[in-house]
Amino acid sequence: MKLFAVFGDPVAHSRSPLMHNSVFKHLNYNACYTRVHLNDGSKLKETFFSLGLSGANITVPHKEAAYEACDEVRGFAEKIGVVNTLINENGRLIGYNTDADGFLFAIKEFKNIKNILVLGAGGTAKALTSRFIQENIKVTVLNRSNSRLQYFKELNCSCYSWSDFKISKYDLVVNTTSAGLKDEELPAPKEMIEKILNSTFYAADAIYGKMTPFLKLAKNKNITYKDGADMLLGQGLLANELFVNYELKTEDIKKFMSKSFEL
Repeated sequence: MKLFAVFGDPVAHSRSPLMHNSVFKHLNYNACYTRVHLNDGSKLKETFFSLGLSGANITVPHKEAAYEACDEVRGFAEKIGVVNTLINENGRLIGYNTDADGFLFAIKEFKNIKNILVLGAGGTAKALTSRFIQENIKVTVLNRSNSRLQYFKELNCSCYSWSDFKISKYDLVVNTTSAGLKDEELPAPKEMIEKILNSTFYAADAIYGKMTPFLKLAKNKNITYKDGADMLLGQGLLANELFVNYELKTEDIKKFMSKSFEL
């Protein structure tokens, strides 16, 4: 039996085991998927191999550490330096990123998205921003400080810290920070978030499974919003294809992965 896992801190909330085990069970694929709580991202590689894993998903805050742990990085992940999916290929750790395409899958019902504000500057922000730019979408990045903005400046994004932020009009605002995941925090000061939400058509949060304070504010303002559930489904579908080496049909994976959200 193949063993897969999701690494993160925190990780107890992760729906990934339900999603992937639903696929494995219903399609009679001999595999099991579990959670691994990891505090220290530098221990990722040794933990992966000590557990005898065939593959893994990586969630916050270890996506950049996962990139560093890889023997080889392929596709979009190589461009952005952020990995959320690992495959054990004959004892070598191969890294991929399925977050960005998963997010595009999630927001496809939002129309005429040409100008996006991204809140945060971590691994998820890097993945989404790079993918948005590939789609010729204008991106502005807002982070607490300037310290992590250099990557985005090199992509020719408009970049701001909380202290120098100049608001504009946006089609979509995306929270990629962990604010609201295990607390009731907002991704920026409330007055700033209020102004941002007053200047956008849509709002999205990469966090799933709870109504974050950010989305509560969006809802109160009657803004169309989404949490990260569809993004999770989209990236999970792509990751599962890698886990099973494309031996299962995409439509079957999607069918049974979607059913797991009813549990």
